[in-house]
Amino acid sequence: MKKKQIGGLIVAAVLFIAVGVTSVLTNTVSQNLLQASMVEMLISDYGYDTPNYDYIAVVNVVGTIQEQTATSVFEIADGYQHNDTMDYIDDLMYDENNKGILLYVDSPGGAVYESEELYDKLKEYREASGNPVWTYMSHYAASGGYMISMASDRIFANANTTTGSIGVIMSGFDMTGLYEKLGIRYVSITSGDFKDSTMLTDEQIAVYQEQVDEYYGKFVGIVADGRSMPEEEVRALADGRTYTSQQALENGLIDQISSYEDMQTEMSDELGVWDFYEPVSEENIFASFFSELKEIVPKSEAQILKETASSMESGVPMYYAEQLR
Repeated sequence: MKKKQIGGLIVAAVLFIAVGVTSVLTNTVSQNLLQASMVEMLISDYGYDTPNYDYIAVVNVVGTIQEQTATSVFEIADGYQHNDTMDYIDDLMYDENNKGILLYVDSPGGAVYESEELYDKLKEYREASGNPVWTYMSHYAASGGYMISMASDRIFANANTTTGSIGVIMSGFDMTGLYEKLGIRYVSITSGDFKDSTMLTDEQIAVYQEQVDEYYGKFVGIVADGRSMPEEEVRALADGRTYTSQQALENGLIDQISSYEDMQTEMSDELGVWDFYEPVSEENIFASFFSELKEIVPKSEAQILKETASSMESGVPMYYAEQLR
């Protein structure tokens, strides 16, 4: 074979490989871009199209205060969305048109981490912006829902609000009796006496009690600071019980009983601002379709058990808590 033919074959082979590699890379990039576009299109999101004039921002904390709910093509996030709420407050913090926050709370409580993080973020907002935070308690503002309200300048509650539940709970299930009944032997090999907490001993319970007491002391301190009350007075009220709005008012846990509309009017008069803004969900039609489709798909026994356990955890009064799992 002539050298020119060999050279031509080599050039052709190089071009073939280059075209193939380019095709694969192009296909991969295209798929990634398409996937990103589909995810962005299908998930629920909130738009922060804030006004270009003076306004009061409504921050809704509705539902259990917990880690951000995961979303997918088949699931639309609902209830309280922690990351979205934190980002929203960050945006408000340096918006010159924003003149204050109306914190609307309808929550039976939630987890320690997210509750305290939201409380700290609201405090940061007040300090950075110099703007006030007023809280309105709806159906519930208990436990973690009450704790986040301590970042407020003033607290209003509906006449039928359930609030309080100041305390901490760490809970789990002891399955040993069921295992014995079913003839199941549980085995665990651990590096220490306190690594396995599925069957609690008295010593293990004492360890976790110390953690609960630490969280509880922090909660009491937050309430004492927020309500300008001595810690001893707060501890007398903080035995985990809930209070009616009238009881909360008499004990100094809230400032006023009011309707939501009257509270808005009073806040507007105080600040000289009459426009309220809250972000609107930009739920995509495709996400809505897939969400409805999901409802008609039969649930497995595992899903039913998981949802039942979750409903037990989120009953009222809820808790400002770390759960033992």
